[in-house]
Amino acid sequence: MQHFVVVGAGQAGSSLVSKLRSEGFEGKITLIGAEAEPPYQRPPLSKAYLLGEMPKDRLYLRPESFYADQNIELMLDTRAVDLDAENKVLTLSTGEELTYDALALTTGSHPRTLPAAIGGTLDGVMTVRDLRDADTMAPYFAAGKKALIIGGGYIGLEAAAVAAKRGVDATLVEMADRILQRVAAPQTSDFFRDLHTKHGVKVLEGVGLDTLLGDEHVSGAKLTDGSEIDIDFAIVGVGIIPATALAEAGNLDIENGIKTDAHARTSDPAIWAAGDCATCHFKGSDIRIESVGNAIDQAEVAAKNMLGLDVPYQPKPWFWSDQYDCKLQIAGLNMGYTDVVVRAGDDGAVSHWYYEGGTLIAVDAMNDARNYMIGKRLIEAGKSPAPDVIADPDTNMKALLRA
Repeated sequence: MQHFVVVGAGQAGSSLVSKLRSEGFEGKITLIGAEAEPPYQRPPLSKAYLLGEMPKDRLYLRPESFYADQNIELMLDTRAVDLDAENKVLTLSTGEELTYDALALTTGSHPRTLPAAIGGTLDGVMTVRDLRDADTMAPYFAAGKKALIIGGGYIGLEAAAVAAKRGVDATLVEMADRILQRVAAPQTSDFFRDLHTKHGVKVLEGVGLDTLLGDEHVSGAKLTDGSEIDIDFAIVGVGIIPATALAEAGNLDIENGIKTDAHARTSDPAIWAAGDCATCHFKGSDIRIESVGNAIDQAEVAAKNMLGLDVPYQPKPWFWSDQYDCKLQIAGLNMGYTDVVVRAGDDGAVSHWYYEGGTLIAVDAMNDARNYMIGKRLIEAGKSPAPDVIADPDTNMKALLRA
């Protein structure tokens, strides 16, 4: 009987093993997860779960019984610590060795942390990545507390939104010239800066952290502009690092993540990779797409190809972020954009349309689900309405799909 092993019990790993069974694989499947919890959603951790609006059991992607029902061995609280790719052997943290016929790495990523030299290891300095992180920080989000949010990307902004909604006095610092500079146009940065300012968050751009202050527990911060602030806790949201240690142990090719081909296969013909840890091909480049959608889609393609179906992975990027009463939905990737068109919607809704030359490549939609869906379908169909058509408030947007 063939044995397929999947290392990493997150969104990608859960999707991959489920797809193996739905595609008819009848061999042995083992899913290995480093956490004690069965596979769960991560996006709500910095939103609904942290706010107490989503109970823990609703985080789970599937009931734990699903894995037993599908004859999938779920090994939790277990790490794969070494990989002998030549002999197809995994060594686990328990000391056990597993042999496999095909292996998939869905190991995800790790949050970047601050060095101890600037106070990164003080109590009260936290990252938002897993359930344990969220459970650790939840008690800190109490009215009257003072927080420093380090990093003006989506994770930092979502944490700031939770803080403000809980009555926390929040200061957010972003070393770059503007928040979201790496991932969004100035128009989108302006929208979210205004949103957070209206909710009482102090947003400091072009200002970074110099040092966190305190003996054992963080009590303050010195910023790069020379100012000092008193704080009760700090949230670090300065990006993630793909988890490639196991792939490196197996001598797989690494380039900003585990390098995969168009079929999600690594440099070893018996090993696949998917999700945050893996690269994919998009418009002639090898990139990583850090999103739930990519984790699911790439993992399902990997599963099919582990079964010999020879299906190429064609990314269709989409993302979302919830902050206060604003739902941001993003379609496409704005890499290389040259122009941005703003389209106003109803009741404060707005969408930003990214063009590379005359080609529509991405859309940011704020509380504008209708135009998000239209933009997503246009991008996936390779259609590019003229920018002045998008900007015209009288344009029948649905009609653009038929053009």
